[in-house]
Amino acid sequence: MLRAYAALVLLGIIWGSNFIYMKWATALISPAQTVFMRIFFAFIPLLIVALYTGSISLKQLRYLKHFVVMSVLAAILYYYGIVAGTALLPSSIAGLLSGIIPIFTLLAALIFLREDRLSLGVIMGIALSFSGIILSARPWESSEFISLMGIFWVMVGSLSFGISFVYARYYLLPLEIPSIALATWQLGIAVLILILFIDFKGITTIYSDRHVLLGTIIGLGVMGTGGAFLLYYYIIQKLGAVKASVATYIEIGRAHV
Repeated sequence: MLRAYAALVLLGIIWGSNFIYMKWATALISPAQTVFMRIFFAFIPLLIVALYTGSISLKQLRYLKHFVVMSVLAAILYYYGIVAGTALLPSSIAGLLSGIIPIFTLLAALIFLREDRLSLGVIMGIALSFSGIILSARPWESSEFISLMGIFWVMVGSLSFGISFVYARYYLLPLEIPSIALATWQLGIAVLILILFIDFKGITTIYSDRHVLLGTIIGLGVMGTGGAFLLYYYIIQKLGAVKASVATYIEIGRAHV
């Protein structure tokens, strides 16, 4: 159990650092292109490791519908919402708004996960944590322009990701598919969907700044997305959907700093 909580802290730190890389990338390329790059460069190393370890197989395609749903909920909608919102908002405000994720997860768990027990302590902890973040960030004192569209996109991404915790707990974890296989299918499908729908014009602009390019590939992609997904499934399995979503509060603290 100690390892699960250590993973929870690490995941929150990784997610918090992502706000920095998103800001860098969206200064040069569009939010959709940023999402594509983070997912693509997370998918490639995961695929290599999954194939090398034999964790992934074509037989797992029988669960394709679940992989597609998770690709949309926990990758495409979540990442686009957070990236698009972060591009329009101060990082601290974007991080603050993403703190709604545990609340969305809690509501979804109350509806769909009767076996995932929710103690009064967990509920109180989420409420107090979110209140503390609001008092710390003090968005009402911000001198920067607060974009309503930015708020909208962060809320869309947060709602999607909050629901994904519960969906993964209910539909995917009982299948006992290795975490790396789940992450690989999910991100691979997301890459294919994005290739069909986004405009790649101007994406090479990111090569003009090597620091931003490496930050996007390694920080946002390989570590911030690929590594985070492995921790994501491990924590949900060990701690449950609601407790796992609390990692976003560590993320907020990191982003606010």
